[in-house]
Amino acid sequence: MLGILLTNIGTPAAPRAREVRRFLRRFLSDQRVVELPRLAWYPILYGLVLPVRGPKSARAYQRIWMSEGSPHAVYTERLRLALARELESRRPGRTRVEAAFLYGGQSVGKALERLRAAGAERIIALPLFPQTSGTTTGAAYDEIARCLSVLRDVPELRLIPGYAAQPDYIAALVASLEQHWQQQGGRTHLLMSFHGIPIRCVTKGDPYERQCRDTAARLSSALQLTAEQWTISFQSRFGAERWLEPATYAALAQLPARGIRAVTIFCPGFSVDCLETLEEIAIGGREVFLHAGGARFDYVPALNDRPEHAHALAELLLA
Repeated sequence: MLGILLTNIGTPAAPRAREVRRFLRRFLSDQRVVELPRLAWYPILYGLVLPVRGPKSARAYQRIWMSEGSPHAVYTERLRLALARELESRRPGRTRVEAAFLYGGQSVGKALERLRAAGAERIIALPLFPQTSGTTTGAAYDEIARCLSVLRDVPELRLIPGYAAQPDYIAALVASLEQHWQQQGGRTHLLMSFHGIPIRCVTKGDPYERQCRDTAARLSSALQLTAEQWTISFQSRFGAERWLEPATYAALAQLPARGIRAVTIFCPGFSVDCLETLEEIAIGGREVFLHAGGARFDYVPALNDRPEHAHALAELLLA
């Protein structure tokens, strides 16, 4: 039996301040996420960030919460099921897929237990981060290693560090955008927004920025876009230090001044929709663009459980 372990960031259990603070406390306590010395960071985290950001983030979650629960968890589960169906069609009865979250939701340890109980002797771990970063992929590896460290009978393990340039992943992105433009009656300027990281991470060797720009270049080439027809940006800034640029909100505010009053925004670094895409971009980004003089704002959902996405991940896992 082959076990597939999908990992993602995680989500609060409910869109309330207490649950959001609990999630943020776990998330922002990870040394991979915030690399400051703990003695310097914890007073800021507990004295300022959690009391202020907890209620604010709870209100943001309330704007996008689904009847089934957190969008991040709902779409991750739908992707898990789609991938399981895809793999079952190729390897009947020989594959089990579990999804785990690093900071909220089913834990990595619990998912590994379920895979072992199902008879998985080999496990492939796939963090659902197309572009590799120590802040995400590295954090997933750390947690997997921590959970395996207590086992006597350690399974064979393969780790997949990312898939930013995988042809099937690029093809899935292309299919999603082309379908959207066909439904909307034509193309508009494409803004590709990736999650940001501090520039300090890049200077220390993090490959994330390079891989984001490579994904954007491959996608624009596959769509046969000229340099004037697309823009790359980075979102979700946090803290006072310098992050990757241009910032997404700044880019959206500048587009109308360039004569671009219709924009399609896509987030190729997010495997499934979540707070950062649905609230920060689809809602907040729209407000920024229209306030700056834009006329038409189209958010294209993440790949989520699209068949092309499940196909791309299956190809990656079985390669």
